[in-house]
Order: sequence, then structure tokens, then C-alpha cells
Amino acid sequence: MIARELISETVPPLKTSDTGSKALTWMNDFHLRHLPIVNNEQFLGLISEEDVLNFNDPEQTLGNHPLSLRRPFVNESEHLYEVIKMAVSLQLTLIPVVDHEENYLGVVTLEGLLQYFAESGSLAEPGTILVLEMNKRDYSLAEIARIVESENAAILSSYISSKPDSTTMEVTLKLNRREIKHVVATFERFEYTVRASFQESDYMDSLKERYDALMSYLNV
Repeated sequence: MIARELISETVPPLKTSDTGSKALTWMNDFHLRHLPIVNNEQFLGLISEEDVLNFNDPEQTLGNHPLSLRRPFVNESEHLYEVIKMAVSLQLTLIPVVDHEENYLGVVTLEGLLQYFAESGSLAEPGTILVLEMNKRDYSLAEIARIVESENAAILSSYISSKPDSTTMEVTLKLNRREIKHVVATFERFEYTVRASFQESDYMDSLKERYDALMSYLNV
């Protein structure tokens, strides 16, 4: 999945002829804290809710206020991981997308990214979640896959998490089997630490609750 395929069809850009009040209204309507400013096809930068609240007169046009706009953007062909990385590192609620000549194409919203992952194929497939813990130096996805496949199962997706100051990591696997006691036993035989396993229904209910809670937070 690339940035162009994730562009929101509902979030319009502001122009310098728009007022600060209009910017705040749109941010409230779309549950965002940032909006792009675009003149013709030129992406000028992002304006934040805080920027507008600091205006002396929000009824004046944006062009009449001194703006120190950030210009974060991704190219239309960037992978979605780059979009996520920029959104998280800059704490943005949307990321502008431009073409190879840096003409504005649209935005990818944080809500859109979350919805994409919630609807991704691996989550839709039936199966079980398995969480392994190991030393970072011992991690080998090929070895993990070999163990899973030796029990006639398959990995639908995997996710790695670790803390910067830790020597250990967690590997979360989505397997295509509902019954994985033999897979767990094989991992333990090879001295892997199995931290947890979740039947899909329980795990998905928990995941849905967290997703709904996050969506509710974004809509505040």
C-alpha cells in the first residue's frame, strides 16, 4: 500500500484567503488538529489548531497573519510505513501527499491509517494470536516460520516490538490455526518463551474495543 492509495476524499485544503475561524470550524468538523494550506496546486504547509488560537483576530484571512508553516509531506509513491513514521514522529493528525513535482494531491489521515489496518486481510482471516519473547540477537523470522510450518500452520502476519534500552523483544504472530497447542509445545521444545496466546474471538474483541476507544478519542 502506498500513500496515493490512502488519500482521504473528504478533507479539503485551506487557502490563504480563508479565515482562521473557517480553519477552526473545519478542524472541528473533520476531528483534526491540522489542515494543509494550498494555493492552486502549491502546498504551502500545515497550519495547526494552536496556530489559529494564537491569532490576534481569527476573522482575518490566513494570509494576513504571519505564518511559520511546517512543510511535512510524503511523495505519492511512498510506502504506508513512511507515512506512519512521519505522522508519529511529528505528532500529526494528517500527512500531505504530493506528486513528483511537489504538487499537492491530498492528505492521509491518522484515522484512515487505523482503518486500513483494522480492515487488512490478515486481521480478517480466522486464526490465533501467539506472542513470543526472545533476545534480540536470537530473532530469526525464517526459524520461527520453520517451526510454525512444521506443525502444518502458517504465519499470516507478524509484528515486532521492543524497548530501546532492552535486550529482549516480543514477536506477535497471527497464525491461520485456531488450535495451536502443538505449535506452542514445539516453540517451548526449542526453548522459546511463549508469553501469551489468544483465541481470535477474544483478541479481536479486545482489539476492537481499543480501536473504538481510539476513534472516540480522535473524535473529541
